Amino acid sequence: MSQIFLEKGAWFRAKKYGYGAGWPIKWQGWTLLIAYIAALAGIGLMAEAKDAFFQIFAFALFIVLTAVLLKICHARTEGGWRWRWGE
Repeated sequence: MSQIFLEKGAWFRAKKYGYGAGWPIKWQGWTLLIAYIAALAGIGLMAEAKDAFFQIFAFALFIVLTAVLLKICHARTEGGWRWRWGE
């Protein structure tokens, strides 16, 4: 099953204007984006706790998950990340 996620190729389209990745173009990109959004929803529920430990842990988890998302998007964007001015 993991070999499906390890296949070569871009998961995200390059942005037409600006820097970074655009919308997903393969199902792996959509799966990653949906999993990230679901994880953020769980983190949001955790952050509502009155205990300061859970709030700090939720923030740290948010930072780590966002860094992982950006790393994967950077590696899987067609043409890489660079500034683009359109066609």
